[in-house]
Amino acid sequence: MRVAIYARVSTSHQVEHQTIEQQFERLTAHVRAHCDAGWHLDPAHVFRDDGYSGAALARPGLDRLRDAIKAHEIDRVLVTAPDRLARNYVHQMVLLEEWARSGCVAAFLDRPMSDDPHDHLLLQIRGAVAEYERTLIAERMRRGRLAKLRAGLLLLWTYAPYGYRLSPDRPRDPTGVVTEPAEAAVVAELFALYREPGSSLMQLAVHLDRRGVPTPSRAPRWSTPTIRGILRNPTYTGQIYAQCLSGDILSDVSGL
Repeated sequence: MRVAIYARVSTSHQVEHQTIEQQFERLTAHVRAHCDAGWHLDPAHVFRDDGYSGAALARPGLDRLRDAIKAHEIDRVLVTAPDRLARNYVHQMVLLEEWARSGCVAAFLDRPMSDDPHDHLLLQIRGAVAEYERTLIAERMRRGRLAKLRAGLLLLWTYAPYGYRLSPDRPRDPTGVVTEPAEAAVVAELFALYREPGSSLMQLAVHLDRRGVPTPSRAPRWSTPTIRGILRNPTYTGQIYAQCLSGDILSDVSGL
């Protein structure tokens, strides 16, 4: 019997602590224990995904495994647990049914499963409970993050807008935000010039290019979309919004 093994970890912390290697140790030991039954593990049939979430099926190791099964190169796939294969129950069923059509059987060390309908029902229940717990945790995290944003304890930014700098030690801390004087002066000038009669975004771009002012992205020339983004950014009026709701003002930041 041609056997393949698959292991996955979703975070760099897990990768560093080599929990994926622990999975492989258990899986290979299980294969060795069945050598007398004709099980054979080809080194080319060892598949792994380091640092990939089980919430999605787009994983390089899993894709190679699926291709090998589709080509009828594998008779059995060993995985330590269903959640290592996929977090979502629907995804698990998609893979199991796809492999069954190719004549390949999936087996889990922690939760052995037969063709008995009760085993499939138990797998469904476990998958539903696990999905509920993940949804509950994600919602609690979202609500906690939203509370911190509304209280002004957490920045919404991933990258600081033009004219601002974040504290390298506390990049999400609003108290660590400072202005970059040269860029702040450019922003103030843009607002002032744009209020003049007949002023246009193109004229502002040409003005900055003539003065040799570096662009935010270090592109060779200023563009009208870049200037429009600065003039429309509510950050420069002292406000930060989240969830695209005008009523959710989450933090106040001193305008430039």
